[in-house]
Amino acid sequence: MSAKKDAAVNAITIKPISLTDLWNSTVAWISVHSVQILIAVGAGVLIYLALAAFREFGKRLVRKSDHMSFGVLAGRAIAKTTHFFMVMVSARLVAGYANPPDTVLTTVKFLFTVAAVFQAAIWAREIIIGFIERRTGDDGHSETLANAMGIIRILVSVALFAIATVVVLDNLGVNVSGLVAGLGIGGIAIGLAAQGIFSDLFAALSIIFDKPFRQGEIITYDTTTARVERIGLKSTRLRAMTGEKKVMSNANLLQKEITSLQSLSRRRVKFMLGVIYQTPQETAEAIPAILKEVVEANGMIFVQAGLVTFGASSLDYEMDFDVPDPDKNDFFMTRHKVGLAVLKRFNEEKIEFAYPTQMSFTAAPDGRAIMPYPEREDEPKGKA
Repeated sequence: MSAKKDAAVNAITIKPISLTDLWNSTVAWISVHSVQILIAVGAGVLIYLALAAFREFGKRLVRKSDHMSFGVLAGRAIAKTTHFFMVMVSARLVAGYANPPDTVLTTVKFLFTVAAVFQAAIWAREIIIGFIERRTGDDGHSETLANAMGIIRILVSVALFAIATVVVLDNLGVNVSGLVAGLGIGGIAIGLAAQGIFSDLFAALSIIFDKPFRQGEIITYDTTTARVERIGLKSTRLRAMTGEKKVMSNANLLQKEITSLQSLSRRRVKFMLGVIYQTPQETAEAIPAILKEVVEANGMIFVQAGLVTFGASSLDYEMDFDVPDPDKNDFFMTRHKVGLAVLKRFNEEKIEFAYPTQMSFTAAPDGRAIMPYPEREDEPKGKA
């Protein structure tokens, strides 16, 4: 007898609500609680208007500034509040006041859950996208950023709305374990199949967000010096200083040691020069001061100069100076200009540059150095 009673209870529990029962119970409820319903509707309208005003406040925050501040970020999320969510919030807050039938209250609760879950997904998407845009800022490659943001928005939307769908189905009593497992396995399969594409994509996002270099900068990697022309989602295009166009995958480029030559406040120039051994000692001592005058006269920053070694046929000097603001000053032409100025000043000071020379000495059988040619008859004896 007890088993039959339990079966009957279970049958009543899982019996679906028919539209006829819902309609009849709703009509009977309206006829009995009309006054409470009118009051609840009025309160719901006021709540809806308050939410709509809050939504307009979010839109004003967005229009207030172009900079992606936290206020603008919050305003973007608030402005994405849907009318369906506002209606269901209003209905949920006043639903219990008029003592609605269970079928009506259950329907309101279910619709409110759906609206709240998907609205939370929309807010989360706007906040995540806003934080990413705030992190990138004005990066100088808006086309690449726009393409990347389109892909990011799709990925974030799919992930968040998939989670929202699972939550809604779980609230309906659906067993979502198999669905979650299927989504996980499918994501792993897609990730493995598109591993190379995602590797370059994430490398492009790393370049955009971390900014190791920007479009227009001159960089050096391996033995190549090139200017960055375009940063794409899969590859970066560079123009070598020798004129060739180079295309490298983003993942491969980030694996290399990259030196930026354009983000420096100053760039060091190293000059090597040699003078002849016959240079007077006083002149040799004055050469560093002369080099300093030449460098500073051309608007560069003198660092140091001095004798570094005794060469095979020259006294070797080394000079270092810095080119300030390499973005505005042409490094190559600055080095050329200073080199010509050094040449002009050395000519004025009668300082001779050294070049490879070789001297031959002739020795007598006893080892004495002798003239390599016969002495002239009119030349005094003993003069070497």
